[in-house]
Amino acid sequence: MHTVAVLALDQVIAFDLAAPIEVFSRTRLPDGRPAYRLRICAPDPEVGAGPFTLRAPYGLEGLADADTIIVPGTADPSRPVPEGVLRALREAAANGTRIASVCVGAFVLAATGLLDGLRATTHWLAAAQLAALHPEVTVDPDVLYVDNGQFLTSAGAAAALDLCLHMIRKDHGSAVAADTARLSVMPLEREGGQAQFIVHEQPPAPAGATMEPLLRWMEEHCDRELSLEDIAAHAGTSARTLNRRFREQTGTTPLQWLHRARVRRAQYLLESTSHSVDRITVQAGFGSPTAFRERFKRVVGTSPQAYRRAFRG
Repeated sequence: MHTVAVLALDQVIAFDLAAPIEVFSRTRLPDGRPAYRLRICAPDPEVGAGPFTLRAPYGLEGLADADTIIVPGTADPSRPVPEGVLRALREAAANGTRIASVCVGAFVLAATGLLDGLRATTHWLAAAQLAALHPEVTVDPDVLYVDNGQFLTSAGAAAALDLCLHMIRKDHGSAVAADTARLSVMPLEREGGQAQFIVHEQPPAPAGATMEPLLRWMEEHCDRELSLEDIAAHAGTSARTLNRRFREQTGTTPLQWLHRARVRRAQYLLESTSHSVDRITVQAGFGSPTAFRERFKRVVGTSPQAYRRAFRG
């Protein structure tokens, strides 16, 4: 039987801990036998988990012979990881153990150096922090999970369910994984990645920046077919000067800023109205439904219709 060890560090995020336990404990082989043996391991006998305290039956020695180790996130991902934990994970990796992180558990895995030179993900809110702390890791904030073979990382806690089902499918096939997904009341594969959940804020202009009135005008009129020359004319300057000043104050170009404003308007309309894609194409200022679908998927990571199904109230 495949042994899965869930590593609980102090102030572990409760849902990060519960998600893999729930999924793996539900998994059954075709003959009805459990597919996995679960154990909870921790460096200390008692671990804080937000509203409750967890008593772990195993210490770090429980990681040594596990087939898979799951590393949940903690409340403070930038907190130093105990050296004993780093050593135990490195030793397990050297023995070929599969190691997967949940949400900001990627910070723990990255601290071991095992993700150096690899692509990884974490919760989109923490992606920039992970990239800054561990520049050797290529952080992708748009996906639900990344599988590098021996080392896997997932986005937010709900994405841990996606990652666990992915591992179950690799271990025991699609039929077993599909049965587990049904028991967990979720699809075997979710459409789109983490990008659809990201709040795509516009690059901010510094307080008191001269571009602020222009940015408001562009947002109000993003449904129009505005060219760079149109925007420059409204600003009373040349296109070349506008481009330079725009980059200085926002870090992007006028047309890139405008495209993002259009996507944000489209997201709002998809969430709050039943308007057709053709109508939203016009309301959000895209040239054609095809152009709208292509740019929306490029920025948000999923189609307009799939986004509406997921987010319309």
